[in-house]
Amino acid sequence: GVPASSRCSMSSTKWCSRELTYATVPPPAPAAAAAAATTTTEAPPQLFDIVGTALSAGVFVQLAGMVVDAGLTDTLRSAGPFTVFAPTDAAFAKLPIDALHSVQDDPKLLATVLTFHVVPGALKLADLQPGKLTTVAGIDLDVTREGDTVLINGVEIAAGDVVATNGIIHVIGDVLLPPG
Repeated sequence: GVPASSRCSMSSTKWCSRELTYATVPPPAPAAAAAAATTTTEAPPQLFDIVGTALSAGVFVQLAGMVVDAGLTDTLRSAGPFTVFAPTDAAFAKLPIDALHSVQDDPKLLATVLTFHVVPGALKLADLQPGKLTTVAGIDLDVTREGDTVLINGVEIAAGDVVATNGIIHVIGDVLLPPG
């Protein structure tokens, strides 16, 4: 398990920064690039893999830390493609702290919870039709639609189709918990 001293509280803005040192964050743009932005031509935005994209967004710090803890960084940096239903830090803040720590303390459960948010293939919102999706954890998710809104196990996709070099990220406001 994770020693109590290395756990981070939900009120902390930095989640286990010692763990995140293993996951590289894309470097900031040099000052010359910022100056060049005033010209009429701009370079297309740089794309990163799922881990880099999540880290650069700044709202998935909890998720990124848990991916590192579970040893899933290399998997989510591989060619994939993957679709990740990514809970924000605010989603993790909704969980009771004791439940969060019990998941963190059980490496197998942590890996199951995280891979329950990942499906094989790059699925955009338009590809998500009502029915079942089998996750990397081997457990099905229910996809439903209410008009143009897509829900995964009843959780609305708040922002979809975030493109990464090895897949797609859909932002969700709740943590998906596998049955049982």
